[in-house]
Amino acid sequence: MISTQKYIDTQKFIRIKQRRTKLILFACLIAFIIISLRLIQIQVVHSTDLQSEAQSQYKLPSTIPANRGNIYDCNGNILASSAMVIKVAADCSIMTNESKNAIAKKLAELTNIHPREYLKKLNNTKRYVCLESEIHPSYKNFLQENKPHGVLIEEVSKRLYHSGNIAAQILGGMHYDNYGKGGVESYFNSQLSGKDGSIVKYRDGSRRIQPVLDFPKIDPQNGNSIYLTIDLTYQSIVEEELRKGAEKFQADGAIVVMLKPSSGEVLAIAQYPNFDPSHSSKTDLAKQRIKALTDTYEPGSMFKLVAAAAALELDLVKPEQKFNAENGRYVYPAGKKGIIITDTHPYDVLTFKEAMEVSSNIVFAKIAKIVGTEAFYSQARNLGFGNSTNIELPGEAKGFLKKPNQWSGTTLQAMSRGYEVGATPIQIAAAYAALANNGILMKPYILKQIQNENGDSVASTQPTILRRVFSEKTASQLLQMFTSVVEGERGTAKLAIVNGLRIAGKTGTARKIVDGKYSQKNHLASFIGFFPIENPQVVCLVMLDNPKTGGYTGGTTSTVIFKAIAERISITKSSFNRNGKINEDKLFEASDYQIVPDVCGMQPNNAVRMLEKSGFSASLVGNGISVLNQDPKPGTLAAKGAEIKLMFVKTNYADENGFYVVPNVVGLPLRRAVNRLSLEGFESTAYGNGIVVCQSPEAEKSASRKTVVSLICEDRKVAGKL
Repeated sequence: MISTQKYIDTQKFIRIKQRRTKLILFACLIAFIIISLRLIQIQVVHSTDLQSEAQSQYKLPSTIPANRGNIYDCNGNILASSAMVIKVAADCSIMTNESKNAIAKKLAELTNIHPREYLKKLNNTKRYVCLESEIHPSYKNFLQENKPHGVLIEEVSKRLYHSGNIAAQILGGMHYDNYGKGGVESYFNSQLSGKDGSIVKYRDGSRRIQPVLDFPKIDPQNGNSIYLTIDLTYQSIVEEELRKGAEKFQADGAIVVMLKPSSGEVLAIAQYPNFDPSHSSKTDLAKQRIKALTDTYEPGSMFKLVAAAAALELDLVKPEQKFNAENGRYVYPAGKKGIIITDTHPYDVLTFKEAMEVSSNIVFAKIAKIVGTEAFYSQARNLGFGNSTNIELPGEAKGFLKKPNQWSGTTLQAMSRGYEVGATPIQIAAAYAALANNGILMKPYILKQIQNENGDSVASTQPTILRRVFSEKTASQLLQMFTSVVEGERGTAKLAIVNGLRIAGKTGTARKIVDGKYSQKNHLASFIGFFPIENPQVVCLVMLDNPKTGGYTGGTTSTVIFKAIAERISITKSSFNRNGKINEDKLFEASDYQIVPDVCGMQPNNAVRMLEKSGFSASLVGNGISVLNQDPKPGTLAAKGAEIKLMFVKTNYADENGFYVVPNVVGLPLRRAVNRLSLEGFESTAYGNGIVVCQSPEAEKSASRKTVVSLICEDRKVAGKL
């Protein structure tokens, strides 16, 4: 019985063992299937995604930024370039006090700013705080050495405008993302920006960064350089005289357009008020647009060119033909009651030529009626009005020129004196350039050439003849008429006369529309002239928006500015022949002089390098992180090799009460004063414009950084007398 029982127990044990073995094998089979399916899912189904995720944990792809191309004037003077600078930022939320002190001390060694100033920025919980944005690249290794955890050091590109505010609207400025936001920077952004390169590195187990040989380095393709037709000497003179004139006549704004009539090259475009392309913001958008292209104006008597050209070209009126000037008041037959037209001065009888000389509205209304609707419209269209010039700048308007079927009974007489028509300053300048070019209309252009980084020409612009707008005979007759406007005994532009330089041109005065009506107080005062008349090389349009002193007409305001510009240009450039007596004290050769670049706000070594590259020497006054002021001023002409004095911001430490010394800004231009106070940590508020004549608190007084410094400013001319 015992042996039988043992046998039964043994059999039972074997069966249990077999069942367990099968269960284990089955479980292993299931596990194998699950693992196999998971492997298939990982290695086949999701392999691409998982490989990308794995690579992202050790691969460190980075962009190699392309250098933005430079911008030059027609003579090769550099207007804009880019430089690499070091930006130092920090993630305050992960930094220890020891790390904060370490980076503050390290930066203080470079900038001479007290470490406590950096600690103020670091003592918060922000994830990103910019500590310095413009450190010279040569200090990169110094900053990288023993870099505290939480500190970010990166190379960024900074755009430099070497002549300060000169040609600001033309250049346009840059967005924070290195994209042009106006002017040439925007229009040619694809050419200037180039194409970024790339490089891939990996992080090993010890978090060391190593290059990856499997991924080739792609070198960046640097941007092309742009050469403009702008002449920096002309541009500087124009901007300086325009500012002086606009301030003198208290105008709301002002514009100058200067062309070379034989080719259509833009020599200068300027406007007032100006802006700083390096630090522009949304608050000065109106100053940033190029009003010579974007804004449309009723041109006033400058539009009398159209009626005069049509009348002479069709041989409908002779220059010596006489007209009844109606003693200054005339009822033009239109509508039931007619339209009353008046002249500034009453005249009895005037010839066609004399009517141009004195700018008679009455006579030109009669001449336009002789010309007729179709011929008048055709001549205006032929001169380019109503069509954009397609110049290489953004935002150009077409203006407006109504078709004859849209005209009312008053349109013809209104257009004869520059109303019921809209023109941009560039259109007006181009039309008069056709007159100066013996009747041939040229396409205005500002792009001279595009070069790649090797100096090879990628594209260039050649003068383009659009059409002949009137015959040589008509051009000769018109030239005599417009010369009499300046030189004639009763000419409206006598204030534009320059000794020894013959000038032809036309004044214009137009009432502005205010609240839907033509205002008696708001005017657009203009003058356009070209010189020398023997061989015209420059056409210059000056427009003042609502001058409030010195008269409101173009003949009493814009001509004064034109004269100042023409006189300086004719003295500066040896290509002008002047037969009159010249002030020898003003005579110099342009080749001996150079435009002083703007180095304010730059670090000392960068400022000195830029000045030396421009042909100047530099002397340093004081110590500090950046240039506060310079003498001579940026944008002015100075002899090559001249010494430029650079004044620096002094380090300003707090006293035992936490107060700081208020710097002296009396005598500085408002913008420089505000920048100086800002660098010292003070806010400011200004009353008036121009030169700072008084400040509160006074200089050298101690004050809290929360103190707002009040600045009282006066016009430069007035301030000079105080």
